[in-house]
Amino acid sequence: MTDAGPTLARSGELTQTLLEADVWSEQMLFDATIPILDAPLVSIGGGLGSFALVDQLRICGVRTESLRVLTPLSTPWESFAYLTRVSQVPPADRLRSDSSACPDNLWGFPSYAVREAARADSVRGVLEPLWQVLTEPLFGEHYTPRLGQVLDSLARESRRIRYPDMVAPGQVRMVRRREAGGYFTILTTPEGAGAARRVAFRSAYVHLAVGYAGLKFLPDLAAYREATRNASRVVNAYEPHEHVYDQLRRRPGTVMVRGSGIVASRVLQRLIDERNAHGLQTRIVHLFANFVSGPQGPRFMRRRGGDGFAYQAFDDPKSVWGGQLRDRARATEGAGRAEFYDSLGGTSTPYRKRWRNQLAAARQQGWYASIVGEVDALEPGADDLITARIQTGDSVLMTEATFVIDCTGLESDISEQRILADLLQHTEACRNPLGRLDVEPSFEVGGTRSGKGRLYASGAATHGGYLPGVDTFLGLQIAAQEIADDLAAEGFCRRLGGLGSLRQWWRWAGNKVI
Repeated sequence: MTDAGPTLARSGELTQTLLEADVWSEQMLFDATIPILDAPLVSIGGGLGSFALVDQLRICGVRTESLRVLTPLSTPWESFAYLTRVSQVPPADRLRSDSSACPDNLWGFPSYAVREAARADSVRGVLEPLWQVLTEPLFGEHYTPRLGQVLDSLARESRRIRYPDMVAPGQVRMVRRREAGGYFTILTTPEGAGAARRVAFRSAYVHLAVGYAGLKFLPDLAAYREATRNASRVVNAYEPHEHVYDQLRRRPGTVMVRGSGIVASRVLQRLIDERNAHGLQTRIVHLFANFVSGPQGPRFMRRRGGDGFAYQAFDDPKSVWGGQLRDRARATEGAGRAEFYDSLGGTSTPYRKRWRNQLAAARQQGWYASIVGEVDALEPGADDLITARIQTGDSVLMTEATFVIDCTGLESDISEQRILADLLQHTEACRNPLGRLDVEPSFEVGGTRSGKGRLYASGAATHGGYLPGVDTFLGLQIAAQEIADDLAAEGFCRRLGGLGSLRQWWRWAGNKVI
């Protein structure tokens, strides 16, 4: 990476000319006294999406000097680890991910089950994961790796590919097309990091892996927090809420849980585990928007369901990553693709025998109750209680709770993400049939080409494209492979062939730094 020499000592601001222009020149940045740094490819985000692409490109022979990851994160798994922690998945617990979906190992072998068995210190520890992965799902639940195992493996691969050497810390403000081709990416540097408050990265290729825009608060939750100025009673499951469990240990209370996905099931399990471990009197009111009473879906895509939940081992059926469902997604456009995604089913959670038994016991003992409806409003009540007005069919039900934990997800509107909103405004980028960022099968963002430059995107922002399940370990790796193949066609890197892949796998197995 090279810089623009003397301009590095200057500190510049984004001028009105820059903010309004769709295409920038070096002279415009010079006039704004914004220094320019060169990097052939920059990846914006710095999470697992960036890591997947950088890992793929390093294995394909791209030097660290040619790659820059622009991110405020200290590690590529920082956001992932945070979200799993606050949504009640401690390191020892298992994720909702396949054994061979290894973000640290693009070959998927040895899988997490094999690695877990290899590290076991007992015969049972060796046999259990191997038996489970060999007999799933006919004789038991699907094998899934522990969170701690995934994080440790990511740290190992990060060191191996020298990921920290490619990081440029800071917050990306925008990406604009360059007059001579390629792109400029504006990075706001951390305070005290240097004389330049903002720098512009000049690159031929840009990759966006910015994740979700932030937390999603339903209107009634947002209205309650705004009216009461109290964010401790009504919380999103993806924000820190350990105080809820702490207070329930000191004083009995009722918790309203909203949602029916994996996060809701984890929160329910934590509440039940706390009640059982500490002899608490916690009561749970579970609010479903849609109650699943039995198996659902088309004949050949049917999934189990009951007690309000739809059960599915992973976020999507396995064939969306490399089978007939992926082929169908590639063959659909417009409304047809939206219908296809709808056919995959909505929110689901994995089937877990222990957790189902816990809920069955809670129903029988009378301290867990389910309600089907929509919240009209949340209002403060007496004794620090929250009164929920719930529309259930043609009637209105009033119920009280000490806390409300919302497990309905993260913000998916791409216009709420500053970089993507700017891209929609200043390029011909548009939305796909599900409202996210429209990308080609190669994951190039349509309408953003700049000369020979290419702009790619992967992850949650591209959900609704030609690859369902893109916001998963395996989905991010497949997207990285597609992007790398497209870059190889442009001459940026070499395509990973059979012998080259075997050689690189051997280096991975030996943990050899590249």
